[in-house]
Amino acid sequence: MEVNPIKDIEAISNLKKYLKKKPRDYALFVLGINTGLRIGDLRTLTVGQARGLSPMTDLVLKEEKTGKTRRITINQSAYDAMQYLLASMPEAGDTLLLFQSRTRGNQPLTVPYLSRLIKSWCRDVGIEDNCASHTLKKTFGFIQVQVFGIPVYLLCKMFGHSSESITLKYIGLQEKDMKEAYQNCI
Repeated sequence: MEVNPIKDIEAISNLKKYLKKKPRDYALFVLGINTGLRIGDLRTLTVGQARGLSPMTDLVLKEEKTGKTRRITINQSAYDAMQYLLASMPEAGDTLLLFQSRTRGNQPLTVPYLSRLIKSWCRDVGIEDNCASHTLKKTFGFIQVQVFGIPVYLLCKMFGHSSESITLKYIGLQEKDMKEAYQNCI
């Protein structure tokens, strides 16, 4: 079944409010929707990587899936979420994972666990779309294009996709969405 982005800003806001009392989950969600990183890359970030950042500085990492080096600029929301999480773990050393398992120590959360977690968050706040691990990255892309007007070619480059059509399909823009554009009178 196709995993969807969260397309509604109010639903995103509700989810952020719901997660705010859980610093790890809140930071994971906010970083995911503000960086466009794959969940597999988010889960391996370290405390040291987060501590070394400030707003509008670059996080450099090696992508788990492609092995390529990726440079992500951290915006204010992502920075604030990381600081919120770091404040909840003041004794954490730089080599500790930022998003570690609560039961397995300094082990990364598994992607299947994260998919179930994201699915449960969405269900708990009434988001009925099929959500899972790709939802955060897809939400980033969808909101960038639909709300902020970022050109698809730029998002395609940010995601490392080989064509704009792949990016459009990935973020859930379909023919019916394009048809709506024709309804706009100029």
